[in-house]
Amino acid sequence: MKRSASAHLELVALGPAELVLSVAVAADASATELLTIVQNGTTLAYRETLDAHGTRLQLVSVQAGRIDIDYTVEVSGESEAAEVSDIDIVRYLRPSRYCESDHLWPTAQAEFRGLTGTVLLDAITSWVGRHLNYVPGASLPTDGAVRTLLARQGVCRDYAHLVIAFLRSHDVPARLVSVYAPGLSPMDFHAVAEAYLDGAWQVVDATGLAPRQSLMRIATGRDAADTAFLFSAGAAVQLNVLTVTAVADVLPLDDVTRLARLS
Repeated sequence: MKRSASAHLELVALGPAELVLSVAVAADASATELLTIVQNGTTLAYRETLDAHGTRLQLVSVQAGRIDIDYTVEVSGESEAAEVSDIDIVRYLRPSRYCESDHLWPTAQAEFRGLTGTVLLDAITSWVGRHLNYVPGASLPTDGAVRTLLARQGVCRDYAHLVIAFLRSHDVPARLVSVYAPGLSPMDFHAVAEAYLDGAWQVVDATGLAPRQSLMRIATGRDAADTAFLFSAGAAVQLNVLTVTAVADVLPLDDVTRLARLS
C-alpha cells in the first residue's frame, strides 16, 4: 500500500517562542518527506530529536509574527514492529494525565467484569463507541477520560483516552498514538489507542472513522500530553489555520472483528 499525507499550519507568535512540532511520521526508512518552516519569507532551521517508539520532534526558535509550516510525506510498504521492553509494559499500565485509570477502576470492573483477552478488547471498544457521541468542539484540551465519561461526547482523542483508561483498569497495557488516517472524514490529525495483547501492540479505534490498516504513525505516548502536534514555550502562539490530508492508493476494508497492527 502506498500512502501519502500532508499538514499545513499557519501560526502567529506574539513574541519570541520555542516551538515543538510533532507532524512528521515516526522514523521509517520507507518514507520520503519534506518539512519547511517559514517566517517573514525566511526558511527557519530546526533541530530534530527522537522520542520513544520512533516519535520525531522538530524544535524551532521563532520571533513575533506569522509562521507557515508545511509537511508532506509518502510512505511505501510497512515498517517492522519494534521490540517491547519491560519498561514499556510498566509505563503503559500506570494512570496518566488524561487516562485516569485509577479513578475509573470501579466503572471498568462493573462494566467488564470477568472479561479478558480479545473479548475484553472488543467489549471496551464497542462500549465506548456506543456510549459516546462524536461531536467536534465538544471537549476541552484539558479534558481527560473521567470528564469524557461524564459528558458522553468528544472527539477521537477522547474516545482513545477512555479506551486506554478502561484497558489499564483491567491490567492491559495501553497507549495513545497520533496518526495520519486515510479515509478519515472530516480530515484532521487522528488519535487511536494501542493495546498490548497476544505479544504485540494491537490498534484500537472506537470511533471507527478510518480503516486501521491505512494509518500512519506519528507519535506514541501515554496520552495526548505526549503526542500533541504542537507545543510552545515562551510567548503565546496562536494557531490560525490547520489543514491535514491523508490518502492511500487502495483504501482497505476494516474488519473490526479482527486484530490489526499499525504498520
